[in-house]
Amino acid sequence: MMEEKTEASAAFSRTRADHAIEILEDYTEAIAQISKENGKCRVMDLARYFGVSHVSVIQVLQRLKVNHLIESGTHKPICLTEEGRALARECAVRHGIVLQFLLKLGVSEKTALLDSEGLEHHISSETLECMKQFIENL
Repeated sequence: MMEEKTEASAAFSRTRADHAIEILEDYTEAIAQISKENGKCRVMDLARYFGVSHVSVIQVLQRLKVNHLIESGTHKPICLTEEGRALARECAVRHGIVLQFLLKLGVSEKTALLDSEGLEHHISSETLECMKQFIENL
């Protein structure tokens, strides 16, 4: 028998779902950024960017491929699909809004950069829209 969800259990469910996609979002955003800066993105670029082993990167790339976010062949540059590019753009916008909001609150740039990286994945669209309105109305 399934129990009725409480507000707390609903919040925890949402957080677990957010965690499941968080790494995929970070990687699509990084692939887009590295590709823009270097003209291409390779496994070692991502390993260096995230400070992880190439094996860890390959595991995430497999998840990205299963989710149709990248097109990648063996020993070829990593390319985002249209769906991957759309997700990367969405993440970059969300990240930018959270970062600007924290800076407007008076959070130091160093802390805002660190905090925005985690907050961007767990913010509701309603809260994000309020942050955006706050920034625009200053």
